[in-house]
Amino acid sequence: MIRRAVSVLGELLVTAGVLTLLFVVWQLYWTDLTSGRAQAATVSSLEQRWERTTTPAPTSTAPVADPPVDAVGVPPVGQPFAILHVPRFAADYSVPIVEGTGTEELKDGIGHYTQSVMPGQIGNFAIAGHRVTYGKPFNQIAELQDGDAVVVETATQWLTYRVRSHEIVRPQQVSVIAPVPDQPGATPTQAWLTMTACHPMHSARQRYVVHAQLESVRNRADGPPSSLAAPAGSAG
Repeated sequence: MIRRAVSVLGELLVTAGVLTLLFVVWQLYWTDLTSGRAQAATVSSLEQRWERTTTPAPTSTAPVADPPVDAVGVPPVGQPFAILHVPRFAADYSVPIVEGTGTEELKDGIGHYTQSVMPGQIGNFAIAGHRVTYGKPFNQIAELQDGDAVVVETATQWLTYRVRSHEIVRPQQVSVIAPVPDQPGATPTQAWLTMTACHPMHSARQRYVVHAQLESVRNRADGPPSSLAAPAGSAG
């Protein structure tokens, strides 16, 4: 009886181990594959739609106060409305930005904190992404260097931000996405972009945060900005 019980227990443990391994494979690899494909399809769909509706307008070569938000205004939660390009990550890095930072939204791309401003507006355009699983769009966030370009593409504009600082904080330190990063209550006078991701890798114990400042705004009809060129030593 004891021998049989030990045998059954052993089989159960082996089964549990196999199921755990399968879950890890699904979580780390399968979700990357499926989400990556879905996000690429979203990027393609957005760009095709924008190409059909883009009209020429004057080009701006410097940050402007509150550049107009696209005609769609603030999108509903879950809707993709912009594309993020980070040349440091790869020359062809293009990931959709969707409204909201819930579990479902972060499966579909990079999430926009709904309490933060829209791209290019004065204040802090704050976004979040996974470092592992679901396409892992911010897997290389710690490799960003000061001065690196972070480019946001919308239906009407290309907005180039430049990395200014990095920090690692507790998840409760929400001041990093305040209108003036790390200065809650301060009145913003500049346009910022803040990227957040879990830290360290495979853990949610902390947050890795990168702050970037708006450098220039270019009309979409004028073509991609030179800031999309891959920096020396990058994966691109």
